[in-house]
Amino acid sequence: MITAYSKLKVLVGVLAFFAIGYSPAFAQTSSSLAAARSELAPTGKLRVGLPVTNPVAVTKDGSADEMEGIAADLARAFAKRLGVAFEPVRYRTVTALFEGAKAGEYDVAFLGYNAERMTDLALAGLHVELGETYLVPQASQIRNVADADRPGHRIAAIPRSLADQHLSKHLRDATVIHIKLYSSGIGLMSEGKADAMAGNHATLSSWAAKQPEFRVVDGSLFRVAHPLAVIKGRPAGLAYAKEFIEYAKASGLVQQVIDQSGLSGVTVAPASAQ
Repeated sequence: MITAYSKLKVLVGVLAFFAIGYSPAFAQTSSSLAAARSELAPTGKLRVGLPVTNPVAVTKDGSADEMEGIAADLARAFAKRLGVAFEPVRYRTVTALFEGAKAGEYDVAFLGYNAERMTDLALAGLHVELGETYLVPQASQIRNVADADRPGHRIAAIPRSLADQHLSKHLRDATVIHIKLYSSGIGLMSEGKADAMAGNHATLSSWAAKQPEFRVVDGSLFRVAHPLAVIKGRPAGLAYAKEFIEYAKASGLVQQVIDQSGLSGVTVAPASAQ
């Protein structure tokens, strides 16, 4: 449960981040800040695309001040660093989030990295990593990720998601059933029409917590990096975003918001080689 004390700890951490943020490790000039602000907040606010159904990004939806989660906390910190207001732009599906980039509905986004769909977004840096796995009924004989790939097994996955792309390349015996939402996969498994559902560990764990007749299997299919991305064509903004996300990792802010989220299986992404 998120307590007032835990919220205060994150606020103290964010303030500490800004206090040390003026060190040479993240130096900024008035001209570089002005150029970044002009490109990243052309409306006067930092519009941030967020997948609100993904607990890796948002654990509690609400107003800009009330929203909680790893991405929400980092977005607020980024907006504060720029000296502008944080304006969340909410999406309930990954497809809608990528379409929002094409339509210019936001300036930056926190999302799961999907190289095939980043056509309108430039990668600023990775902030967290998380494993992809399966959710199954409690009585299922599937105990780990390898057990799922058996003849006759039907695995639910959201089309074009990272899990779907991985399964289409690596499954040998099981088949994939496409679903629009995770709730659809829950329904199919409840009706005996699917044997497992693929997704990231945090999302599936949240479903298992709400519906104890399901459980998350052991192991990971693969690990997914979650980046901060910037709408393409904003070079000053992209450079600034790269500095921000690397310093957020080095300063311990990313680890702090991970701890605050209470999510399992989430780790800080490695520092960029650049």
